[in-house]
Amino acid sequence: MKKTYISPIDTMFANGSYPIEMLIYYRQRLNTKSIRAALRKLSADFWPVFGEYQAGSIQFEKYAEAEHLDEAALEQTFDVNEPAAGMYARFRDSVTFAPNKLFFLKILHYRNGTVLIPKLLHLVGDGYSYFYFLSLLAAVSRGSYLPLKTRLMRRLYRPHHHRTILKAFHFQETAAKPLPAPGEIQIEFETMPRAALRDQVAQAAADLNLPLTANDVVCAKLVQKMAALPGKAWKAEFQLTIPIDVRRQIKAYGPRYFGNGLLLKTITLQTREVIETGLAELAGKIRAAMPTVNAGTYRQYLEDLEALIAARQLDQLKPFDPQTGILVTNISKLPLKRLDFGSGSADFIYPLTIEKHSTAILGDKDHYVLRLVY
Repeated sequence: MKKTYISPIDTMFANGSYPIEMLIYYRQRLNTKSIRAALRKLSADFWPVFGEYQAGSIQFEKYAEAEHLDEAALEQTFDVNEPAAGMYARFRDSVTFAPNKLFFLKILHYRNGTVLIPKLLHLVGDGYSYFYFLSLLAAVSRGSYLPLKTRLMRRLYRPHHHRTILKAFHFQETAAKPLPAPGEIQIEFETMPRAALRDQVAQAAADLNLPLTANDVVCAKLVQKMAALPGKAWKAEFQLTIPIDVRRQIKAYGPRYFGNGLLLKTITLQTREVIETGLAELAGKIRAAMPTVNAGTYRQYLEDLEALIAARQLDQLKPFDPQTGILVTNISKLPLKRLDFGSGSADFIYPLTIEKHSTAILGDKDHYVLRLVY
């Protein structure tokens, strides 16, 4: 049996909250025989995906396909133009887990193509890990009939699972209670041309004489829009939470780390200031508040989480509070084009992970696509 203890950041998701789930549509029917074979091969490399959560650790004994995959053919047409709220309502409960399991892949064949719905509990990994696994699953599926190529890919991209490599930790508490359902929500998509955003970033940076990123400006836009929503009774202080991937800055993690390589940075702003401040100035405040990330500062972040656990303040172990602010997750750089299972890249992708007052930044070659939930 293989086993790894979860990290302090993993404990935020030990209650099953925020599962990572995408609906991925292909116009061409996929060869699911090769996908099944690829899952079986990768279960040795990505074994936490196919394991179970037990008392502070993820454990894996053997791969059983029936516990992680279901396939069905439907005598209907998949509608990519269905309204966002309707699509969410239709598919949000389509994937369920066996007790303590952490990953499941739903395959639906329509008259006009195939839909994949991979669902990964966030306890196992973050968005980077989710696409890391799916990208290699796609690559191995394409090359499943070329054994040498498949073995080489697995060797080159084999992940590591040292979740407590920076600091020893063993979670011995009962996970926090599951979060309540988001209730009635509105889902809105907004498209932003990348070229226009680059111009905005350059202008804002020149106005402030401060280096800014596209993420700073987009976060400022989203904060202002959410703070000014009619009918919202925000408190005097408004909180913006941004997940930061630490893999590049901390060598011990690196690009092959499979897990939650995250630092969740919360920036507290005055609500009135958010609404009334100019976009450039607000983007500058966000940039100035971003932390320095290195092994030392991240170790302190993990120790702060441990202190909450030691004090049994498990209700504070959550990514953000939708009552006091918003979460902005930027997944625009994730390798969506690599999700080619043999019939080309995906033709349509819809994120099914939903939380009230959360926003996701997706992207294609020419645009950023913002998904707002409120």
